[in-house]
Amino acid sequence: MASVAKKITLSSSRDIPFNQLVLSQSNVRRVKVGVSVEELAEDIARRGLLQGLSVRAVVDEAGAETGMFEIPAGGRRYRALELLVKQKRLAKTAPVPCVVREGGIAEEDSLAENVQRAPLHPLDQFRAFLALREKGQSEEEIAATFFVSVNVVKQRLKLASVSSKLLHLYAEDGMTLDQLMAFTVSGDHERQEQVFERLKASYDKQPYTIRRMLTEGAVRASDKRAQFIGIDAYVAAGGMVLRDLFQGDDGGWLQDVALVDQMAAEKLKAESEVVAAEGWEWIEVASDFAYGHAFGLRQLRGETMPLTAEEEATRDAFQAELGRLSEEYLDADEIPDELDERLSELETALEGFEKRPVIFDPADIGRAGAFVSIAHDGSLRVERGYVRPEDELPVEPEIDPADDGQAVSAAAASYGSDGNVVIANEPVSDPDEDDGLSPISDRLMTELTSHRTLGLRQALGERPDIAFLAALHVLTLKTFYHYGSDSCLELDLKSVGFSAQAPGLNDSASAQAIRMRHESWAKRLPKETADLWDALQDFDGEAQADLFAHVVSLSVNTVHEAWSRRPRALAHADHLAQAVDLDMAAVGWKPTVDNFLGRVTKARILQAVAEAKGQRAADRIEHLKKGDMASEAETLLADTGWLPEPLRTPDNGSAAALPTGATGEQTTAEGGETAMGDQMTSDENELADDVSHAIAAE
Repeated sequence: MASVAKKITLSSSRDIPFNQLVLSQSNVRRVKVGVSVEELAEDIARRGLLQGLSVRAVVDEAGAETGMFEIPAGGRRYRALELLVKQKRLAKTAPVPCVVREGGIAEEDSLAENVQRAPLHPLDQFRAFLALREKGQSEEEIAATFFVSVNVVKQRLKLASVSSKLLHLYAEDGMTLDQLMAFTVSGDHERQEQVFERLKASYDKQPYTIRRMLTEGAVRASDKRAQFIGIDAYVAAGGMVLRDLFQGDDGGWLQDVALVDQMAAEKLKAESEVVAAEGWEWIEVASDFAYGHAFGLRQLRGETMPLTAEEEATRDAFQAELGRLSEEYLDADEIPDELDERLSELETALEGFEKRPVIFDPADIGRAGAFVSIAHDGSLRVERGYVRPEDELPVEPEIDPADDGQAVSAAAASYGSDGNVVIANEPVSDPDEDDGLSPISDRLMTELTSHRTLGLRQALGERPDIAFLAALHVLTLKTFYHYGSDSCLELDLKSVGFSAQAPGLNDSASAQAIRMRHESWAKRLPKETADLWDALQDFDGEAQADLFAHVVSLSVNTVHEAWSRRPRALAHADHLAQAVDLDMAAVGWKPTVDNFLGRVTKARILQAVAEAKGQRAADRIEHLKKGDMASEAETLLADTGWLPEPLRTPDNGSAAALPTGATGEQTTAEGGETAMGDQMTSDENELADDVSHAIAAE
């Protein structure tokens, strides 16, 4: 006859008054982790005690029960109940559901309860949050219930909204949490699955690679077109914005590129119509113009609109308030937020008074035009008052007042190789004695002015201060007044255009700085060329030097052109770059797919990565196709300060420096990287730990 298996008998459970419970020294939990006692108390107050306590009867020395019970397993729940009693939100004699244990070892009970408990899978929490959301709870309510921030709830809901196929892979450990986070950038399940299929054949499955693939072709929210039209207007027009809730995304990505371009073109057209209503002969409109687009055009010099009496009074009041507040908190260690906000308002208002509109002569407006485009920061850029050569008024011949209305031919002397004046042999005709005080002949005028030319050369050669002023005068004429006929110096200033326009050249940091400096000087210089000499004499030495540096800088030409070989000029450019300590990385140039990486061979891409990040980093992307390799290299080279050879300044450390401060990464002596992958995903790993630990209130 077969033996009957012994049945298991479970420990009895019953309600025990709270004041008959005490903590046990047998509880193995000593270190505080997870949800705080305060948060657990609030959760119990809201929904009651979901799990009873494991208790044992306290006996006296004789082994008799004392009526008290100790708690080897469930100490945190007891402390939470104790807190509610202290807050008078729970009665001292409130019954507490308990499982009464007999026999065995109390420490073993405590250890088993903590070790045998299986943690909630993060995906289950994501889905639970989604279920609560679908049942009508708001994100704020869910956050308050589980003592997390609203952003955490949004992140969990975003993770739960990923394609079910990818969620299944994550549940089966076929995908890491970091990778799943990356897929949340796009809400298009089909697109998510397409990218995942591409990853199967790729060696690099890093989260940043997934993000890059999902946002290919999209317009960054920081793009000047997006800033110009406004994100809210784009969304209102039906556009989709891709956001990354798990790391900084600089505002996200605008997915519908065609809509962005359409809205930008429509807004530019509307703005250009307002400008055209001012009466300009022509208007050119584009989201971006090439650098030097106004080359060869004369810019009108308008008059700045003066402030009204009321505006002057307002400006003076703002300046007085700004000065008073600044002086009052000059020595303060910390400025109150309200005051800081007020100071910013005052500074912005005062800047508005400085940027006054310019008034042009109506006659000039009728033959000039304007360029309408988008500035680098997304604001509207209007460049008014440019006159094309064909629209210029005929130049009237110059009349020498000494000739009493009779024109004298401007026969210029020619010069030999030694700098001496050479006068062509012409027949000399003596004036008739009966002609009276007749004009000096052209031949005699040429001879006399030749002597004066040499005299001025000699005198000017001994006055370097006046020579500098004269050179500054003629170069300023050539630069700011379009015509340089108001100077006797035969100096010329050539400022070449760029036949091949580099991407983003007009919005580069250098272009913006040059433009702002030029506009600043244009405002300081007189409107009429006849007043320029006196104005330059009134400048102090520092201002003269600054202006001279500006006008001379506009003649720099280091452009390599296949049809024009200038090895000596380019060699001099290296000397000039060393003298001014030029660092193209410091002025904002970075290697991107558009400006370099997508236009060179794979070997050059790998060389660049190896120089900046080490050979191991280059080996990681060597298997990729050209387009993917260029994109990966752009990410790897970001903020490293790496420059291609044509942009390097010899002997200043920019040749092939391996920076450590920009990215926090270092390269080993063998050229390998130490922790690139870990560095790039540290924020994601931290969030992964948060997901694992913040599972539930109990």
